[in-house]
Amino acid sequence: MTRNNLFVRYFLLINFITFIVRWVDKYKATAQKHRVSEKNLLRFTGLGGRLWAVLGMQAFHHKTIKQNFLTRFRLISGVWIVVSIVILFSL
Repeated sequence: MTRNNLFVRYFLLINFITFIVRWVDKYKATAQKHRVSEKNLLRFTGLGGRLWAVLGMQAFHHKTIKQNFLTRFRLISGVWIVVSIVILFSL
């Protein structure tokens, strides 16, 4: 398996997991149950789940207004984009 192939598989897996975690958090929010922490939501973004995190935010209308969270999300997303570009072009 090539490095590019491994990177793509990791990217797909972490994004899928991120989307599911967002869905679970939204479900718990509406059911008024114990929620997924913002720290963990941001952690999945930092691990590479930015793309599907955005899709989850839009699909579930979740965490789209809270400015403190959005600022940290955008910062982490920007770092991940730069890291991804560096990894892809160095392989």
